[in-house]
Amino acid sequence: MAVLAPPARPDRSAGGLPSGARLPALRHLGPNWYAAVMGTAIVPAAGAALPLEVPGLRAVWVAVWALSVAALAAVLTARAGHWLHHRDQARAHLLDPAVAPFHGCLAMALLAVGGGTLTVGRDVLGERAALAVDAVLFGAGTLLGLVIVVGIPYLMVVRHRPAAADASPVWLLPVVTPMVSAAVGPALVPYLPAGQGRTALLLGCYALFGLSLLATLMMLPLVFARLVTHGPLPLALTPALCLVLGPLGQSTTAVGRLADVAPSAVGGPYAGALTAFAVVYGVPVMGFALLWLALAATLVVRGVRRGMRFSMTWWAFTFPVGTCVTGAAGLARHTGLAAFSWLAVGLFALLVTAWAVAGWGTVRGLLAGTLPGAPRGARPGDQASRLPAPEAAHAA
Repeated sequence: MAVLAPPARPDRSAGGLPSGARLPALRHLGPNWYAAVMGTAIVPAAGAALPLEVPGLRAVWVAVWALSVAALAAVLTARAGHWLHHRDQARAHLLDPAVAPFHGCLAMALLAVGGGTLTVGRDVLGERAALAVDAVLFGAGTLLGLVIVVGIPYLMVVRHRPAAADASPVWLLPVVTPMVSAAVGPALVPYLPAGQGRTALLLGCYALFGLSLLATLMMLPLVFARLVTHGPLPLALTPALCLVLGPLGQSTTAVGRLADVAPSAVGGPYAGALTAFAVVYGVPVMGFALLWLALAATLVVRGVRRGMRFSMTWWAFTFPVGTCVTGAAGLARHTGLAAFSWLAVGLFALLVTAWAVAGWGTVRGLLAGTLPGAPRGARPGDQASRLPAPEAAHAA
């Protein structure tokens, strides 16, 4: 005798209403929106790191930092509404192998805004308040990043089980979060009491550096192997190739900044060795970053010629390039070579251009009502159908 199953009950996320009935505009707002916060916060941080002084630019950096704070508050509020009213979709994002890695952007957004607050926001808030904000955001971002760097790979192994053809630079987002902590943390070292506190934070940042670096070295061969064996990424994901620059530029930035504060935290022999390591490590990695930038640029040009349109993945052009700016500026500081200074300035010009283009496209999409939107035009089972909206709308 057939057994009749009870009718499925709709998921009621809030107020007794079915999921999606309240604040429907937030249903498709995924964690990838934190990338816009990261991309905005890196502009003043990179600008302040440039080895040049131009009258009036400091005020511009402060204004862009304030914009990043407002963007962080807006996205945090919107994402909270997403989790409150659309928990089914939020859970689906965690279980989706194409979307889950973007959760790493939350930790990096907190860290980027916190670092910018101490770097340029102190002009508005004062040093004490800026330090407090940075300490809170650094602590929250670092703890969240450690959870993500374990949690997302765990989901990939246990639940996602992606195929080799699904590998993409997006997989780097969870594992690069500790590297951002390693690059932001050194600014807090001088504010701790001399002795155990400074040494613990300095060496803790080196531990975060090593954790992220080795995890990145596990992921990068998978990404390149996918490109070689399966060809270029779908058009909408092509800008994500620039995400590879993130761990490269951020690790170079981290070792440079850690070397700057090492003399106040460890003994002389160790401080000298760490300064040498900043150069010995940073120069080859920056060389590889330039190689990857050239490869990514050629594939982006190819994508544009084949009709690649704006999507939120264009924010991948911002934060990773910004980390290369700060990395090159650190090498200029430690080597004294003018070539690194000019490299930092040239990369910064690229960063500002990318930020302006991505920002304009995002604002235009918000005003037109196309952002955030549900994926359109993707066949069930396609990789494009699993991209965070609106990326799937423009996938090839």
